[in-house]
Amino acid sequence: MNTQRAAEDPQVTVDDAPAAVAPTPLEMRRAMGTFASGVTVVTGYDGEPAGFACQSFASVSLEPPLVLFCADHRGRAWPRIRSTGRFCVNVLAERQTDLCDRFGSSRGTKFEGLPWQLSRWGSPALPGVLLRVHAEVHDVHAAGDHDVVIGRVLELETPADAPPMVFFRGKFGIAPEPELVMPDAWGWGDTDTWV
Repeated sequence: MNTQRAAEDPQVTVDDAPAAVAPTPLEMRRAMGTFASGVTVVTGYDGEPAGFACQSFASVSLEPPLVLFCADHRGRAWPRIRSTGRFCVNVLAERQTDLCDRFGSSRGTKFEGLPWQLSRWGSPALPGVLLRVHAEVHDVHAAGDHDVVIGRVLELETPADAPPMVFFRGKFGIAPEPELVMPDAWGWGDTDTWV
């Protein structure tokens, strides 16, 4: 049956259409990698600093001021940050691949040797970033293997003016002919693999 005809005529059904097949994780990673995004580091402090690289960050509302990010349930940093009730989203500049590598890896101490400051809101503020969004956890929604975290913004800081870090098809920047091979180095939110 013609699905266009079905869409135009509400009495026509698409029961004879082939069943949809859910994408595999690799197919999902490849497809979603075509959506260029900025890169952030979400930080918190529970007596010790915690943080993870995150590309799933967005503005939600102007009134009240709300933002969101997504964090993997299996991550180590997000449960610690969640327990404090506050966080800082540090938006990375193009030249800050060192910070991205540091917080996107499951190896090593992420804050070791890094100059950072505890903000007046109680979360680590990273140096040289484009934007710091200080927020408190407003709501958390479980969604598959991630939490969708809604934060109420307490303060915004714009300490640097530079080009943003962009992640596209498994690489930094927008290349004319991007690679289609996706690395297993990073993932969405608080994990070891990126989209």
